Amino acid sequence: MGNGLLESAKENLGFLGVCLVAVVGLVLVAYLLERAARAKNGGTERILATRKIVMIGMFSALSGILYCFDFSIPVIAPEFYKLDFSELPAMIAGFAFGPVAGVLVEFIKELVKLVLKGTSTAFVGDLANFLIGCMLVLPASVVYMFHKSRKSAILGCIVGTIVMTVFGTWFNAFYLLPAFSKLFGLPLDAILGMGSAINPAVKDLTSFVILMVAPINIIKGVGISVLTMLIYKKVSPIIKYGRTMTEGQSR
Repeated sequence: MGNGLLESAKENLGFLGVCLVAVVGLVLVAYLLERAARAKNGGTERILATRKIVMIGMFSALSGILYCFDFSIPVIAPEFYKLDFSELPAMIAGFAFGPVAGVLVEFIKELVKLVLKGTSTAFVGDLANFLIGCMLVLPASVVYMFHKSRKSAILGCIVGTIVMTVFGTWFNAFYLLPAFSKLFGLPLDAILGMGSAINPAVKDLTSFVILMVAPINIIKGVGISVLTMLIYKKVSPIIKYGRTMTEGQSR
């Protein structure tokens, strides 16, 4: 598996450069927004305190493991579209520790998944998962951080789901599907044909992403949001205990 990853990396150095720029850019955006939220709320804690780094590592490992258990919904979209719940730990980390933590969990989970499972898409699918996942986690955690309440948490989940759906639909149409077509030598018309076989209303690229990609993202966004709202308060005591432990160790 290690040799396969190395070969893929050598063949896609330019693409990996784009990935690196995307990661740095999203972390920077998250950092600036988190600083603005902290300034508004009067927070003084460091954005990457020791306790946060420890918790980010734990959530990243869990997220990476969940990412390996992806599955398709062939009645909605072709089988190469996979659904997973790896954004759940990232959402919880984003709510608990801020947008930077959420984005870092999204990034590190990709590394965990690559080590555990490798890549079958020459990193294209991994970049897509990172970007689309951040489009859910980043807006949701930013909205929640500016005003921490149940209402803002729900609003953040709604905003994140909308942003992820719109971005994911656009990203598939203008980059991801053409990239997969080129990568696997599969004509775009053949991919659209897979969609038409499931839903005869699919006639072109636009109808494909609207009728296939958008529903997948909506299902994922709603599912992750509901699970986050159900789980977050229950795991809060564990997170607070982790904070106490790491604070004690850092003194």
